[in-house]
Amino acid sequence: MDKSQVKIRIEKLSREINKFRYEYHVLDKPDVTDEVYDSLMKELRELEHEYPELIQSDSPTQRIGGAPLAKFQKVKHQIRQWSFDDVFDFKELGKWEEKVKRLMEKNPLLNMENLEYICEIKIDGLKIILNYKNGIFERGATRGDGVIGEDVTENIKTIYSVPLKLNLPVDLVAVGECWLSKHELERINKTRREKKEALFANSRNAAAGSIRQLDPKIAANRKLDSFVYDIDYIKLKTQNSKLKIPQTQIEELEFLEKLGFNVNKERKLCKNIKEIQNFYDEWKNKKDKENYGIDGVVIKINSKKIQEALGYTGKSPRWGVAYKFPAEKTTTVIEDIQVQVGRTGALTPVAHLRPVKVAGSTVSRATLHNEDEIKRLDIKIGDTVVIQKAGDVIPEVVEVLKDLRTGKEKKFQMPAFCPICGNAVKKENLEARPLSTKTTQRGQTSEVELSAATYCVNKKCFAQEKEKIIHFVSKKGFNIGGLGERIVEQLMNEGLVSNFSDIFELTKGDLEPLERFAEKSADNLIEAMENSKKIALPKFLFALGIRHLGEEGGVLIGKNLERVIGDTGEIRGIGGMIWVFPKISKENWMKIKGVGEKMAESVSAWFADWENIKVLQTMEKLGVEIILEKQEENKNKKLENLTFVLTGELTSFTRDSAKDIIRKEGGSVSGSVSRKTSYVLAGENPGSKFEKAKELGVKIIGEEEFKVLLK
Repeated sequence: MDKSQVKIRIEKLSREINKFRYEYHVLDKPDVTDEVYDSLMKELRELEHEYPELIQSDSPTQRIGGAPLAKFQKVKHQIRQWSFDDVFDFKELGKWEEKVKRLMEKNPLLNMENLEYICEIKIDGLKIILNYKNGIFERGATRGDGVIGEDVTENIKTIYSVPLKLNLPVDLVAVGECWLSKHELERINKTRREKKEALFANSRNAAAGSIRQLDPKIAANRKLDSFVYDIDYIKLKTQNSKLKIPQTQIEELEFLEKLGFNVNKERKLCKNIKEIQNFYDEWKNKKDKENYGIDGVVIKINSKKIQEALGYTGKSPRWGVAYKFPAEKTTTVIEDIQVQVGRTGALTPVAHLRPVKVAGSTVSRATLHNEDEIKRLDIKIGDTVVIQKAGDVIPEVVEVLKDLRTGKEKKFQMPAFCPICGNAVKKENLEARPLSTKTTQRGQTSEVELSAATYCVNKKCFAQEKEKIIHFVSKKGFNIGGLGERIVEQLMNEGLVSNFSDIFELTKGDLEPLERFAEKSADNLIEAMENSKKIALPKFLFALGIRHLGEEGGVLIGKNLERVIGDTGEIRGIGGMIWVFPKISKENWMKIKGVGEKMAESVSAWFADWENIKVLQTMEKLGVEIILEKQEENKNKKLENLTFVLTGELTSFTRDSAKDIIRKEGGSVSGSVSRKTSYVLAGENPGSKFEKAKELGVKIIGEEEFKVLLK
């Protein structure tokens, strides 16, 4: 080929490669294989190497190149960059709309304008400003302080969803978000972990760190992506009469798509703030299912005329706000650390916090788990800390901001004696806590360290007895409505209740003289106690509060009792249990699949304790009956041998009814996600189990998919 033919070939190759790039990185619909794409790129590089004078700035080969920079150059933005004010609830959103309407009423030119809103999901990434001249990418910059940013052109070129040449020859300043996928974050952190480098806390930090790499090759290796959502400046350079400057935000997004940008498809035109709230609620519940971070909804007035008329405050546009999702992490101060004693005698240090809003609710307490966790995080009273809360999970402290220490912080010491009864305490190994995960040829293995729990040695400790009774009457146990924590403590302080059986001896006359009790409330509580006396074996076992025996353990024993004792006919109420259970050895309990050594030891030890047997005998005399549910011989159970984990708030079922359905159809329910989990059934506001399932590749289903499994 002569030079003119080479030039034509280079232009055609560039067009074809750009077409394939757009299909792959913007439309997510690749039309050719990687091998085809790589082959065309190889030919283009070879031709440009032979004829370097023919290389154009928008050539696909120019995305990754250039020597590492010594530092970033500061650049002044052509158009000042603003940031939206935040709102955090529907009430604040309403106040913003009221302000908008007042401003519009003052402007006679806006009286005939239709007030509508465009909602776009807010990407948790790094703002980028893209400059084009005659449709050719000239410069990319960070936001900086809004007036001055940093020139990161070479790094932005490595983002394949950012076009180096637009589909139209326009002068343009476009604004978007640079982001890193969650999958890519996992890959990068895995590599950093192997190199013993600090891990990125989240995809936003990783994106920001990547776009500011002085070496473009590092940025290219991070596989950044982008969404573009605004036009700050545009000048059309074509005589095409059909092309017009966008007059609404929706038209602007459509125009950006026409130019070749990657524009997020998830947007909605809303006529009022109620429709905005519906869009917000929808995305609050499904944001975690996307492969990029989402931290809210951006709301803009759709009309460009109204936008221009309303203008800006000193720092923000008046015509838009960011409606932020409730933060799952935030900072606060530990004002004190106090110790609680649970029903098993475990002493748990609890941080008393300066009240702060996190995950949609105000919290003032966070668990510190145990003494080893306090030492690991180096927590002191007075520290500024990061707390985390997901869904209905108890908040926990995850990080100490040590640079904010003043020197007046106090070290916490675990007490040597129980703070409730004054008896001695002892330490026991609690469980192995994962430190990191490694991938080997045999799969994933975890490095662990043992953490220890501190226990009160006094089995009759008031705090333990109170927690045992609260556990006994809870919904998953005897389900005695009206017996909350305060009432249980009041009954114990009055000497009316000291163990489980005492509850069923209470009379209306015992209750009426007490504070908080009137005749009606006393009647209601006595009736609730009577109604609770007939109880299924799994719930009965759970209510006893046997260590290591939870809700699922009770279900396993209830379903498989025949395997252990041969004939459940011997179990006639509590009397039969008292006769049979103490004879069952640890080894026999372990014949039930799912009952491990710790659970078996605890059950054997509990029924070998004469004090416990006496309580059971009293309960039997007071009319408490155990119901043995007959196991159905259904060979066509729809969920046979499947294991489910539930997370989040279900709407079509209560969590307990969903569990009952799973068990009835032959499945089992677990409290934690592992590789053996068949499905994670996720409702609204799922917690850490949702993330664990994604990490392990366990299938996550919603309620509709769950219903399909039952058909």
